[in-house]
Amino acid sequence: MTDSVTTPAGTRLAVLGSPIAHSRSPRIHAAAYQALGLPWEYGAIRCEADDLEATLARLGDEWRGLSLTMPLKEEAHRLAARLDPVATDSGVVNTLLRDPSTGGSGWVGFNTDVVGLAAALMGVGSDARETIVLGAGATAISAVLSARQIGAERVTVLARRPEAAAALVDRLRVSGGGTAELASGGLTSPEARAAVASATLVISTLPGTAGAALELPQGIEQVPLVDVAYDPWPSPLAERWRSAGGRAESGIDMLVFQALVQVRIFVSGDPTAQLSGEPDVLAAMRAAGVGG
Repeated sequence: MTDSVTTPAGTRLAVLGSPIAHSRSPRIHAAAYQALGLPWEYGAIRCEADDLEATLARLGDEWRGLSLTMPLKEEAHRLAARLDPVATDSGVVNTLLRDPSTGGSGWVGFNTDVVGLAAALMGVGSDARETIVLGAGATAISAVLSARQIGAERVTVLARRPEAAAALVDRLRVSGGGTAELASGGLTSPEARAAVASATLVISTLPGTAGAALELPQGIEQVPLVDVAYDPWPSPLAERWRSAGGRAESGIDMLVFQALVQVRIFVSGDPTAQLSGEPDVLAAMRAAGVGG
């Protein structure tokens, strides 16, 4: 994105996705706007990927922006009129800001998952040199980019469908954005066993319940895990790690940090522009996110 983003005048915001009832985003964002003294509304709307274009077309000028969760992130990338550099590199959009320069009909797309997960990984002292990413969906793309951002030398993507993991890696090789070596494989493939032998970090991007009976390479539970799932917590995958004597961290900090960057975008149009009193805003958001 080469030109600046003008922020719209609307005061309504929401998170869209399916499922959506479990989302903590409404209370995290509400805490931020209360701390900032902004009378904005932030709700939740269930939406499937096939419905996103029609949903966006129905939203009036009172709508300022949107957060997108699964399964909407790649469709949001397709529909955005303009993209920030991270969204361009990743092919993923989790934030839409109404673009007044288009007469209000267009949206600017951002990806805040990458910086959010990178901050969460650094917050728990992750060593990302040899990272394994579990899963091959939109969040897995952001996980690879986050690991690269904090110094990964090698990232291996493992998935139930090896062809999906290979396609993700090929896609990121084409888009560039880092010098880390990339590899892929099935969850119990020879590539998986080789990756576990030297791994320093596992990032799971699997849905919260998917890890209960998943067949995994032997010994992987001894590698520190950051699980982007946070509801329920501990997730089934985290329970398996802890039962095996391993360390598992929740993805709630990723949710909070990426939401903080979304708030920056909704306030100023700039994901790098710090908010007034940002440490207090972040503390309020974190308290709202980890609560019941």
